Amino acid sequence: MYTPIQSALASWLGSKVPEPRRFFHGRGHLHEGLEHIVMDWYPPVLLITAYNEVSQLNDLMDIVLDADRHSQIESVILQHRYKRGAPSELLFGKDCPCCIVREGDLSYEVHPGVQQNAGLFLDMRLLREWLRQNSAGRNVLNLFAYTCSLSVAALAGDARQVVNVDMSKPSIKWGEKNHALNNQDSKAVRSIPHNIFRSWGRIIKYGPYDTIIIDPPTRQRGSFDAEKNYSNLLKKLGQLTLPSADIIATVNSPYLGPDFLIHLMQRYAPACRFVEQMHAPAEFADKFPDKALKIFRFRVS
Repeated sequence: MYTPIQSALASWLGSKVPEPRRFFHGRGHLHEGLEHIVMDWYPPVLLITAYNEVSQLNDLMDIVLDADRHSQIESVILQHRYKRGAPSELLFGKDCPCCIVREGDLSYEVHPGVQQNAGLFLDMRLLREWLRQNSAGRNVLNLFAYTCSLSVAALAGDARQVVNVDMSKPSIKWGEKNHALNNQDSKAVRSIPHNIFRSWGRIIKYGPYDTIIIDPPTRQRGSFDAEKNYSNLLKKLGQLTLPSADIIATVNSPYLGPDFLIHLMQRYAPACRFVEQMHAPAEFADKFPDKALKIFRFRVS
């Protein structure tokens, strides 16, 4: 039953893999019976995320360890996302709750299996590349910044300033550590660890912006619901943007298709015209792309 995983691991681990990558994307529904399994590589940790109980776990571990021809894996962690609190267990090697991974020449701190998310969204890798290539001299606003990886990439691309907004103070502190890991000028980083809807004064103060990133959770209890609150964000864009500013906006819900955000933008921010849909890396291929992560770029006209 694990033949597709065996093939994927053989392909990835047949050579050295120094950067974080998704090795197996069962959530893409391309492998029947394995939709509940995801494998992410945060060197030297392989994180297996299970959205349902994993059967024949010993067989799966045999496949994993047999594929590791270059002895790259030092830890294998299984996270049970279907259980309350998303607990994790160490299946192989040493406990590694915190490690530093490198994407290109940039470094990020990750905590595989410690929390629901490890701290670096691998499906955003191409967006980080885009920001590095398109941020020179720009003032960048990063809403729902989490651990600020997108801002790290923007500053690495010579952004003039990044403004990180997230209601989670631990996430903002984590993001500041990521900036420091890359020896980025702290004076170019502004942190707003508060609810976005209660922080417009400070957000506007540091603007106007050449690039705005809106990467919200689909639903975060007590703070944000995409269906109810996304329009409130878009209404503010006119106060925040410079002419020809880029707006990067995402939707990551199987229930909200591509038209959801495009229609909202047309209604609540008509000055922002659609430019392109930006795609996730190839390893995130999905049988139902309209239900997967959607990243759009708009430009103020």
